Amino acid sequence: MSQRIARSLWGAGDAAQGLQDFHSWFTGYRDRDASQIRRIDFDALTGWRFEDTTGDLVHDSGGFFSVKGLNVRTGQGVSQRRWSQPIISQPEIGVLGILVKEFDGVLHCLMQAKMEPGNCNGVQLSPTVQATKSNYTGVHGGKAVPYLDYFRNAPSRRVITDVLQSEQGSWFYRKRNRNIIVEVSEHVDVREGFHWLPVGLLHELLFTDDLVNMDARTVLSCLPLSGTGLSTAHPFEGDAFRSALVASLSADEGALRTSRQIQHWISDARVRSEMDTTPVGLGEIEGWSRSADRISHGTGLYFDVMAVDVRAGSREVRSWTQPMIEARNLGVAAFLVRRIEGVVHVLANIKAEPGFLDQVEVAPTVQCTPEDYRRAPAEDRPPFLDEVLQAPRDSVRFDTVLSEEGGRFFHTRNRYLIVEAEPDRAISVPDDFCWLTLHQLAGLIQHSHSVNIQARSLTACLHSLTLRPTGN
Repeated sequence: MSQRIARSLWGAGDAAQGLQDFHSWFTGYRDRDASQIRRIDFDALTGWRFEDTTGDLVHDSGGFFSVKGLNVRTGQGVSQRRWSQPIISQPEIGVLGILVKEFDGVLHCLMQAKMEPGNCNGVQLSPTVQATKSNYTGVHGGKAVPYLDYFRNAPSRRVITDVLQSEQGSWFYRKRNRNIIVEVSEHVDVREGFHWLPVGLLHELLFTDDLVNMDARTVLSCLPLSGTGLSTAHPFEGDAFRSALVASLSADEGALRTSRQIQHWISDARVRSEMDTTPVGLGEIEGWSRSADRISHGTGLYFDVMAVDVRAGSREVRSWTQPMIEARNLGVAAFLVRRIEGVVHVLANIKAEPGFLDQVEVAPTVQCTPEDYRRAPAEDRPPFLDEVLQAPRDSVRFDTVLSEEGGRFFHTRNRYLIVEAEPDRAISVPDDFCWLTLHQLAGLIQHSHSVNIQARSLTACLHSLTLRPTGN
């Protein structure tokens, strides 16, 4: 399968014509969307309420999600740190699925142009199916989710990947989604708002700001584009970085650590994690205050809980209200990479987040909101933050602003960066960081709760770099 995906990703074709056709379809659909989103006060929410006893923000049906409180403690002794925060509780497993089909020897993905109330630009490109359990069991009372049965009743022989993955551990409490890719051979009726896209073209669209949504990126990262022999599948003559990147996809080629050593690194971090979390009522959290239209931290940093009224032109339900999380500032998710013996390695961090089911997951080199550290002393700034933000332009391999999940987060975006370190620069790597090949990173993604959502998005971006010449 990895060879078929590679051929589809790197295969020759009229990319310019494909992009033109896609943008014509997508722009037309987006321009016809008549959705309207407006901020509202909490007392204008319909079907939602703050519980008297806990202060939690809940839906009357008991479904969908709720906003609760969480007390967090990390470290021991003088290094101990405590904080409280709101967090989304959604104890159900959603479905994020992409249908693939081969046309003229090239794998295509059936993608959806989907409006989400939190998208900064309304409509973005999403998977074939993007649905919570409340959606597909009809709690909202809307229409059935198109194409859902392809994933719920898929024969095992057609399943390319099927793995449970986390979402943002800083904002979701133990949230999981089923990331599943299913291949079909029979005819599929293409409904309004859906479009078959070659897998290579889909990765090319990752270079466009706020186009491919978070749910599509995480499913794309699960494509098994890794295996023996890929380094010879396309030599990329004259482009040393792309050749080294493709070599990084090949099984165990040039790796600094074995897969067993990496698994030990992750397991040891989970055992040693000093993060303790205690769910509490939203009304009990310290340092946060509630006004008519938002719940905010006293510093004015981090994020707010707010509410919106939605009038949708192209959704299963045409109107609703809901709470959302809104980040205060633009975040950064970055991989520092370097070529080691002709193989690209990424510098991964093992990171604890309060909402993770297994406490820690593999994360990007840098994952933070820089504005939160603007007044912090140098020793408190995240490692490698200044290196990725101040990198020379010719060492930046990928730099695109992408939106986070628009169903729960309002206009919340991250700048996704891939920066190549200078080859002769000595890099001191702390114990909670590790150099991984892309093959090893992709292998970890095939295991539940091992690689976080930001690192999975960056993995899809790394795959997209095999499409473009870098000049060195």
